[in-house]
Formats: sequence, C-alpha cells, structure tokens
Amino acid sequence: MSVYRRIFSKQYQNLMYPGERLRFDVLNPLCMFVLCAIGLLFVYSAQISYDGDHWKRQFFFVVVGVGIYSLVSALNYKIFLQYAHIIYMAGIVGLILTMPFSPISVDQMGARRWIDIGITIQPTEGAKIGTLIMAASILARSEIGTVGDSFLVLAKVAGVFLLPMLLIFLQPDLGSTLVFPPMIFALLYISRLSEKFFLSAFAAFALALAVLGADIYGYSQYLEAQRSAESSGSTAEQSMVGDYQSLLPIHNYQRNRILTFVAPDVVDPSGTGASWNANQAKISAATGGLSGKGLFKGTQAQLGYLPQAVAHNDFIFSVIAEETGFLGSAFIVGLFCLMVANGIRIAGLARDRFGMQLTIGVSILFLVHFFINIGMTIGITPITGLPLPFLSYGGSFVLSCFILQGLVQSVYRYRKDFS
Repeated sequence: MSVYRRIFSKQYQNLMYPGERLRFDVLNPLCMFVLCAIGLLFVYSAQISYDGDHWKRQFFFVVVGVGIYSLVSALNYKIFLQYAHIIYMAGIVGLILTMPFSPISVDQMGARRWIDIGITIQPTEGAKIGTLIMAASILARSEIGTVGDSFLVLAKVAGVFLLPMLLIFLQPDLGSTLVFPPMIFALLYISRLSEKFFLSAFAAFALALAVLGADIYGYSQYLEAQRSAESSGSTAEQSMVGDYQSLLPIHNYQRNRILTFVAPDVVDPSGTGASWNANQAKISAATGGLSGKGLFKGTQAQLGYLPQAVAHNDFIFSVIAEETGFLGSAFIVGLFCLMVANGIRIAGLARDRFGMQLTIGVSILFLVHFFINIGMTIGITPITGLPLPFLSYGGSFVLSCFILQGLVQSVYRYRKDFS
C-alpha cells in the first residue's frame, strides 16, 4: 500500500483531525510570528544602505514556512514514528549529495554545504529533523535501564547521530555539528538512562576538551613563531616554521575562531583580521544603550563595519541590539525563553514517549541555536556560524524551524489520542 493510501486509509482517518478540533497551542505560534516580523524588519535594516533585497526572499520563505507549519501541525505525529527511517535516510542522502563527487554540490568559500536542484538548499537542516525523529523513534520503542542493559539501544542511537555529524563535519560545518550532542544527551536524559552513563560522558567530554585545548595552545605557539619569523625578515626562519601539523581533523580557520574567543591578541593583534566580526558585533551590542539608536539608524551594519555578508544572517542580533538597545534585545531573549519553556511544558503534557522525545529535542535545538548565536554576538561563545531561529536570513533554516515547531504543535494537538 502506498504512503498516500496508508495515511488516508480508515486506519489513519484520525491523522488529519484531532478528537478536539479546536485544540491548538497559541503561545509558540505567537512567538514565531512576532520573531518572523522582527526578522524581516531587521534583515531590511541591515541592508538598507545598499538596497539589498534579501528581506523579500525572507518574506517568501516565511509565507511558505507558514504553509508547511500548518500541514505538519495538522498531521498526527504518530505518522512520523512509522516513517522515521525514511525521513532519516532522506536527510542522509541529502548530506551525501553535498560531497565533492556530487554533480549538484555547491562550493561556496571552500565549504560544500549546499546542493543545487534548480534552487539552492542546505541539506543539513533536513538532516537535523530526520535525526531527531529517528532517535526519538528508537528511544520510544526501547526499554532503557542500565548502560549494560541498554547497550544495543545506545549503539543504535549513537550510529544515528554519528553518521550525520561526520558528514556535516566534512563539509566542513563545525557549528552545525555541535548542535547534535546536546540534543542526544537531552533525549537520553529524559529516557532515564543510568547516571553512570552521564558521568562517563562528562569525563570523556573533559578529556576531549583537554586534547582540543592542547591543540589550540600548540597552534597559538605556532602563530607566535610564525609572526616572529616574519618580523625578523629571515627567509631561513620562515622556512623552518613551516605549516602547523596536528592529528585533530579541524581546519586552521576553526582554530582561529576559537582563539578569537579565548586569546584574540594572539591570532589577530591588530583586530582587523580573524577577530574583526566578533569585535564589530560586540560594538554593535554595546553602543545600543538602553533603548537603541532607533530603527534604521544603526551604523555598524549600514556603514559596513559589520560586513554585509554576515549582518543579515549570523549577526542579525547585533543589528537588533544596536537599533533597539537593551530593551529590544531583552524582548527577543524573552520570546525565545517563552518558546523553549512552552515546548518543555508541552513535552510534559505528552501521553507517549515519542511525543515527549520530539518536543524536548526541538526545544533543545532551539535553545542551542539561541544561546550560541546570541552568545557569539556579545562575546561569551566562539563564533560558529549558527543562525538565529526565525530572525536570521536563510531559506532552508527558516523552513526547518517551521517544520520543527509544527511537530511541537502536532504533539500538543494529538497528545490525548493515546491511552
């Protein structure tokens, strides 16, 4: 039987209409639409000095996203449990198509994160959704106890997460790779896995962090030696320095981003290189004051100090903070906190483990994006390139946010269909 016939067969006649047709959570959609309106306004503001038209495209993405949100929220989320493996594999295929051997892979600035199928899309966003649904389906169908008793389940979940993480890391896209670990640990935590697992995971994380720290320290020493050789003017010294060698599979630009966060004077003493974007973002946020400089009156983006390539996407919060100040920024933070808290509330209302896992996973994804993006704007997290949900420009990301929130709404609407 085809997927279409199965969805609309008598067995699934309740998929499109809940028992209580008027049941609908208004809080998350309200936050979503307010954020979308603000996003459109400030994408326009970020490009007003050179008549950029990205806000028009963003408006189109929002309109399409609302339609997709309506469809996903109207479907009973039970259908995603049944077709989780298909959704997951579609996401993996999308990631494979970004590889260099793919004829539709798009190379932009040394990264292959997009595919061209007439329109350019970023499969990473679909892979996040597929991975969440697949992991939630495995955990919902499995009994979780001690680490030993749950070894097979943990191996399956680890495989489900590690495959997309590896493919995304190879693009390379370290920022998107980092959203997966918090999600998997949140799902395992609410599955009531043994505390010994989390203690072991924390120890492994500390060890990995120490190894990364040693690598970054070695790289900082390399930069100092390279700078010393260049200042001396000795060709022999410069040839002795050579290239930085490391066993860790990360790129030097990623090391530069980390050093920009922990030791900016080492990687960019003049402040005009690797740390430029971070410095300008902090200046934008700091000069906004209490109430901001006023709508369309910000200077960092409009005068080009905050580069045109990032002002309307990764650093949209900097534009908002400069023009609306602390009050406007606090309003944005409040909306995100309300959305995440309401998502956790809906997870608590869910009558089954799959619905709870889905909703918690979505809430954690949004929380990670929100924390890292705003954190890099004000200098408390490294620059990773993670966009801000519903505010940053980007078609694939905006549509994925609507799909994820549609899943949350579906859980809310159909939560009582399970005994």
